[in-house]
Amino acid sequence: MVTIALADDHAVVRQGLRLLLESDPEFVVVGEAADGNEALELVKRRKPQVLIVDLVMPGMDGLETARRVARLKSDTRVVILTMYGDQAYLFDALASGAAGYVVKESSGADLFKAVRDVAADRRYLSPLLSETLTRRYLQKSRTILLKLSPALTTRERKVLQLVLEGESSFDIGARLKIKLSTVESDIRSMVGKLGANANRDVIRHAVKRRVSPKRPRTSSKKLIN
Repeated sequence: MVTIALADDHAVVRQGLRLLLESDPEFVVVGEAADGNEALELVKRRKPQVLIVDLVMPGMDGLETARRVARLKSDTRVVILTMYGDQAYLFDALASGAAGYVVKESSGADLFKAVRDVAADRRYLSPLLSETLTRRYLQKSRTILLKLSPALTTRERKVLQLVLEGESSFDIGARLKIKLSTVESDIRSMVGKLGANANRDVIRHAVKRRVSPKRPRTSSKKLIN
């Protein structure tokens, strides 16, 4: 069972999303919020595995909500649900710590996959977003971090390279023949070292949050607008 919280300033959208999500017995919606502040309180109180939040809301928007959820150091992962599919919003969402980005033109099946993926600690980007945009952001992160890599130990540089290639911590440990706990320790060390010299949001995305580009596909079923 995956627990989900919804944040959108339109009640009819929240109701539609609840009906859609709870049509799958694997999902249960544990609460709704009309703005970012309510969403934060909901996360603290109900501790959902996934928070689906609209990008544009009065007061605290979805990006700031994602940033503040990240600061709580909770296990809740954020999925941004939006009508905007352009590069600037996507990159801002990734830098804010969002684990998923779904455009409202996507199908219900895409939203289900987004929830399952982020609940399983994976990244999800809407297949309607171009693979080119995703790769461009990865390249930006890779360029910044590799320029700073001399600050790292030899093993940390090896771990960094594998992270930038999209490898999981488990796979990195297997390839370098080191314990999973050692991989995670090296990642924490890298974030600390590089964070003093570069944009911490970019580092958090590139080092701690893997992106797996998805190929676009089409579907006739659309999410509620």
